[in-house]
Amino acid sequence: MTVIDTAPLGVANPSSPTTVHLSGEIDIFTSAALRRQLLNTLHYSTSLLILDLSQVSFCDAGGLAVLVGIQRRARSMGITLALTAPRPFMSRLLHVTGLDRGLPMVV
Repeated sequence: MTVIDTAPLGVANPSSPTTVHLSGEIDIFTSAALRRQLLNTLHYSTSLLILDLSQVSFCDAGGLAVLVGIQRRARSMGITLALTAPRPFMSRLLHVTGLDRGLPMVV
């Protein structure tokens, strides 16, 4: 799993979203590291944190749990978490689990 934070971070313009590009697999082996990285990103995020899923090749239940947990933490901090560009398998996974109704998508 690779996480690439993109601007704005730190002294960011609060009106611009923070985007994190994820790539690779989100699974039992990568979930803990991803959780730590995203929690760290929340501390420097603007009011909108976007997770770009376009390069995610696999996601298991542990990966979905990370997304839900980060969304809850973000919400408690006044940050909206949104997803963008999921591959078809990821869109189906989010739909089958019902998470597509709770995790907003941006185009």
